[in-house]
Amino acid sequence: MELPKQLIDSLAHVKGFDKAAFEEVHTSGEQVTSIRLNPFKPSDVLIEYRASQVPWCSNGFYLKERPSFTMDPLFHAGAYYVQEASSMFLEQAIHELIPGTKKGLKVLDLCAAPGGKTSLLAAIFSEGLVVSNEVIKSRAAILVENTTKWGLPNMVVTNNDPDHFKDFVGYFDVIVVDAPCSGSGLFRKDPQAIAEWSEQNVSHCSERQERILSTIIPCLKQGGILLYSTCSYSEAEDESIADWLVNQMKMESCPIKIDASWNIVTTQSPQKQAWGYRFYPYLVKGEGFYLAAFKQQQSELGGRLKEAPLTKLTKLEIAALDPYVQNDSSAAYFKQNNAIRRVPDAFLSTIQELAGRLYIKKAGIEIGEFKGNALIPSHEWAVSILPKNGFNILSVNKEQALMFLKRGNFMPDNASIGWNWVQFEGVVLGLVKVLPNRINNYYPAEWRILKD
Repeated sequence: MELPKQLIDSLAHVKGFDKAAFEEVHTSGEQVTSIRLNPFKPSDVLIEYRASQVPWCSNGFYLKERPSFTMDPLFHAGAYYVQEASSMFLEQAIHELIPGTKKGLKVLDLCAAPGGKTSLLAAIFSEGLVVSNEVIKSRAAILVENTTKWGLPNMVVTNNDPDHFKDFVGYFDVIVVDAPCSGSGLFRKDPQAIAEWSEQNVSHCSERQERILSTIIPCLKQGGILLYSTCSYSEAEDESIADWLVNQMKMESCPIKIDASWNIVTTQSPQKQAWGYRFYPYLVKGEGFYLAAFKQQQSELGGRLKEAPLTKLTKLEIAALDPYVQNDSSAAYFKQNNAIRRVPDAFLSTIQELAGRLYIKKAGIEIGEFKGNALIPSHEWAVSILPKNGFNILSVNKEQALMFLKRGNFMPDNASIGWNWVQFEGVVLGLVKVLPNRINNYYPAEWRILKD
């Protein structure tokens, strides 16, 4: 693995950089695999996977070896997310800078696909609302899939350019910008990133990062927190951006408490001494990563946003839905293309405001739709953490679970006629409808396992 000489030379004076150690770790062939457990979908089976805990993340664990995630039903059920360990530092930053209750807070994950940080944010801000945005349409589809599998009802997925948020002045309590970058921090994990790296690309990324940040920072409330991160080692994308944020955008740099044993390198930007945190793969068990936190010192008050009208349920539909949701007072329901969606009642007006300005791919959890008086349940409901009322539970073994995930045919002995939640090791994978002579498989065709 031949590393770019221009990158090595540019890092010579950067705190924590060790040329020999850097080159050695990139030629060692070592790979680190880590997952973050879904605290709302516990499964005892996952215990056998763990080797040790990621020290800066309560639900992060290193694995003894990399399994076949494709052939693990719990992966498809959203019982865990495969996430690079260094990037899980986001949790430590949030708990340090926003101690205590997170209830009622609005969070924007601006560059969110494929969804690792969004799922982490949704768990931390389980009593708040997480708006997860991705500008690229194809990547937004992946974001919808991963947030659906994670299963929390407090997520809204949008597919918008940062410019489209311009009316949301002083709106969000927290904004996370995991910025598009030159990707040098992923050289060990993705050797293709080496071929794509260039000084020109670093410069291009730095300019784009400034454009993105200058567009979105006005959307942060006064006193709100900006968390900026990259998977780049280049100062132009890290400490130089931190200087620019303090100097040009008048942001206040925020230090984050870390344990010395973690071997995270604390840096300060050359002009404004803004705090930053660097992860080197020869010091930590993870890939290259940089994170810096800032507080909004001055923000305008936004005007009232127009709320998009949402289609309400009829009295008959509310009555018909009641046996399945059992008067969930924390929920609000509306219809979108005949499908019933469940969102947190406390954020209904927020979702209406978002819908008035943005293209929403997914809000909350789709429960299903009525065909006559019968509720046809949805896959979103099946894999969500919401209560599973009204239908049978069909417990399956691993072989049957994999057959279900491949949309194959199987007929367990314990199947009951009608709708069944398909459950593996205590976690629901999806839905089947059992008929007298066959089972109709309702796992989404586009998500099915293709591998034998």
